[in-house]
Amino acid sequence: MAASMAAAARRLRRAFRRSPLWGGLSRRPFSSEPPPASATAVRDAFLSFFRDRHGHQLVPSASVRPRGDPSLLFVNAGMNQFKPIFLGTVDPRSEMAGFRRVANSQKCVRAGGRHNDLEDVGRDLSHHTFFEMLGNWAFGGEYFKEEACRMAWELLTQVYGIPEDRLWVSYFGGDPKAGLDPDLESRDIWLSLGVCASHVLSFGPQENFWEMGNTGPCGPCTEIHYDLAGRGGAPQLVELWNLVFIQHNREADGSLQPLPQRHVDTGMGLERLVAVLQGTHSTYDTDLFSPLLDAIQQGCGVSPYLGRVGAADEGRTDMAYRVVADHIRTLSVCIADGVCPGMSGAPLVLRRILRRAVRFSTEVLRAPPGFLGSLVPVVVETLGDAYPELRKHSAQIVNLVSEDEAAFLASLQRGRHIIDQTLRRLGPSDLFPAEVAWSLSLSGNLGLPLDLVELMLEEKGVQLDSAGLARLAQEETQHRSRQAEPAQERGLQLNVHALGELQRRGVPPTDDSPKYSYSLRPSGGYEFGTCEAQVLQLYTEDGTAVASVGKGQRCGLLLDKTNFYAEQGGQASDRGYLVRVGQEDVLFPVPRAQVCGGFILHEAVAPEGLKVGDQVQLHVDEAWRLGCMEKHTATHLLNWALRQTLGPGTEQQGSHLNPERLRFDVATQAPLTPEQLRAVEGTVQEAVGQDEAVYMEEVALARTAHVPGLRFLDEVYPDPVRVVSVGVPVAEALDLASQAALQTSVELCCGTHLLRTGAVGDLVIVGERQLSRGTTRLLAVTGEQAQQAREVGQALAQEVGAAAERLSRGSQDVVEAQRLSKDMGRLTDAVDTAVMPQWQRRELQATLKVLQRRANTAIRKLETGQAAQKTQELLRRHSEGPLIVDTVSTESLSGTTPAFTAEAWALAVCSHMGGKAWGSQVVAQGTGTTADLEAALRTARAYALNQL
Repeated sequence: MAASMAAAARRLRRAFRRSPLWGGLSRRPFSSEPPPASATAVRDAFLSFFRDRHGHQLVPSASVRPRGDPSLLFVNAGMNQFKPIFLGTVDPRSEMAGFRRVANSQKCVRAGGRHNDLEDVGRDLSHHTFFEMLGNWAFGGEYFKEEACRMAWELLTQVYGIPEDRLWVSYFGGDPKAGLDPDLESRDIWLSLGVCASHVLSFGPQENFWEMGNTGPCGPCTEIHYDLAGRGGAPQLVELWNLVFIQHNREADGSLQPLPQRHVDTGMGLERLVAVLQGTHSTYDTDLFSPLLDAIQQGCGVSPYLGRVGAADEGRTDMAYRVVADHIRTLSVCIADGVCPGMSGAPLVLRRILRRAVRFSTEVLRAPPGFLGSLVPVVVETLGDAYPELRKHSAQIVNLVSEDEAAFLASLQRGRHIIDQTLRRLGPSDLFPAEVAWSLSLSGNLGLPLDLVELMLEEKGVQLDSAGLARLAQEETQHRSRQAEPAQERGLQLNVHALGELQRRGVPPTDDSPKYSYSLRPSGGYEFGTCEAQVLQLYTEDGTAVASVGKGQRCGLLLDKTNFYAEQGGQASDRGYLVRVGQEDVLFPVPRAQVCGGFILHEAVAPEGLKVGDQVQLHVDEAWRLGCMEKHTATHLLNWALRQTLGPGTEQQGSHLNPERLRFDVATQAPLTPEQLRAVEGTVQEAVGQDEAVYMEEVALARTAHVPGLRFLDEVYPDPVRVVSVGVPVAEALDLASQAALQTSVELCCGTHLLRTGAVGDLVIVGERQLSRGTTRLLAVTGEQAQQAREVGQALAQEVGAAAERLSRGSQDVVEAQRLSKDMGRLTDAVDTAVMPQWQRRELQATLKVLQRRANTAIRKLETGQAAQKTQELLRRHSEGPLIVDTVSTESLSGTTPAFTAEAWALAVCSHMGGKAWGSQVVAQGTGTTADLEAALRTARAYALNQL
């Protein structure tokens, strides 16, 4: 009976997870006591229960941006911030090291990465990208299964008043393959608490065994489920609460070993709990969402939300309600925590979320412009008391959401028009061109997510050329990899003959002054202007000048003027697109521009024909350009900081930058010390923190000839030349009497720069290597990447500190000592490869080297003691007879890498005796001849001591 009920429950659970509706929920109270009236009361009741009744410390929610954990895009579970405790790497000097029993409500985002609910949001009544996870934890065996189960049962049945007969529990039924017995202890605890035996079900490791990853802490879990059907029919189970008992460690070889300390980790989704307690059919029907749904109706003037899904949701109105309500919560929480829409990683995911919300609000709900920003105060009112950072940053959230919404609406309108125009040119069975879709995408020009482009085509019954799209994606990946360093393949070029012909015809050099036409908006964002130009000449891929190019042809365009920055001065080329004036629905992607003898050659792929004399309008990829500006200004600050730290004679040898990172080569007498690297970063941070103005002006080259402190490279500069000065107007910086160039960064530079230093955010030097004697190459990141690098470094420093603490406590067990030595090796590998501050890497590497030696010494001492003890045992056991035949355990030999091998040791000794040796790392033998055996023994001893 139990087995059949378990199978039925499994089917019901799986069916429920696929079901778009929560059916059959009663709206009656669960007990004579009224249930918590609001989500706020439910959250507060949870926290108060664990604090007041069971002595838990309440800790704030961590930021949704993971700290020191590059494996995650967002915090997606309550346990993320406690990973150092589970892994044993918590800094013993930190507050976290003192945690014993804690509880909180954690902000979680599941969008992108392994846990990704983004595309499911809106299609059903339960998925969210942002949710709150209620949790309680016990560390180091503070309490375990019995107390955890009893507390959970008490809260659900006595505090929240959920009827006991509506609750079911599951426990781990064992895994014979892994040698794990059933968790009968949990089963018996539930039965002792009064759970009906037919409501206690066992499941295998897929359902009831939790693991942090491929390796690391893990253990059985027991789940509490709510029966949606009640007494009305077959049970329909939905998980409410998961209680994990962390008691094993998954080793690298796949085996399970018991943890020295056990922990309890529980998690319960607030939204689902509130839905149960408020008797609703959906999480969207709770008071966490109803204020937003009401605001959406009022702001858009559409029919009220009815909770329909699938075919019943005509026009997808209710789906749009859910998408917008969910996404504005996610956007608000993320921006408040410092994650803003951007071009890579978590910021890129957030950008997709914002644009998905904009599309549903405008196309389905017919929302007016600026509508999304108007919902932010509703989110703040709903969640601001629990998460005060929302109130603190509410104005910034509104501004960012509104700006990105406006930009995307413009792109969306143009994208729809381009799709319609393209479809009119296609035959009934033609595939939609991959090049056009790519030009519309985030990777192309208009910044529309590719899945959104595909959805827009799907709605029109058109199939996309997926193979062509895959090819373009591969080319983009290759292009990005080349951008990591200066490109070796230079693409289209104007050869000497083409340049001579242009000069013969009297064609003037390209006017690229519009590349400097940008300004700061009051909100802090940048506004980039477009540029109208005339096609002066077209070139084929082999450099042949032509009067026109056809559809699909890769070509070079020479224009009379441009706002594109061509790659020079170490700054990567701009990218973007151009359109013909009067035909803005056809985009010509421009992946890069290059300068050739004063002429700017734009590489492009022509989706349609183009000819000399056409008037075009150019649009730069604003996010790409802004990334280059940020890195270039940061490069100047880095150059200045190096001079401040290493001395005024420090010379730049070269640099290269793109939006991802910057590379800087500097002449040095010796490698930079960790202290110098840290001082350089500190000087840059000071300039960034002051948010100084960046002044740029073209001046006569002669004016720069004798200015003390002015930085320039050994190259030919144009006249007039552009001067970039941080914090001091150019005229003052060039005044010989002011000495201003000695006090700040002043350089000759043709690049594009920020207008204020604050937008750099931060700078971290993440790499350093010697290119040649006297030249050091530095790699650095800025902004969000820099902050993440610092967090990774801090996390690794805590792990090293925890390892040092473990080592100082000592060990009497060889196996434990070997495990610690392995941990040192793992940490060394992590520190060597992590994106983290270089100064901190060098310090941790030095510390780990010492710790590894100490660990190996401890192992050798323990092994020597064991060997001596074993020798005495053998002699006692075999006190009679001319020889000893016995076994010696070699378990310890696999625990750590020996300082030298047995074969090498034997070879060193036997070679001294004119002989030879052979063997393996742990066992060897050899032959030789000597009249002085003591000398051979001294050789053996000296070799060993030298290796150790």
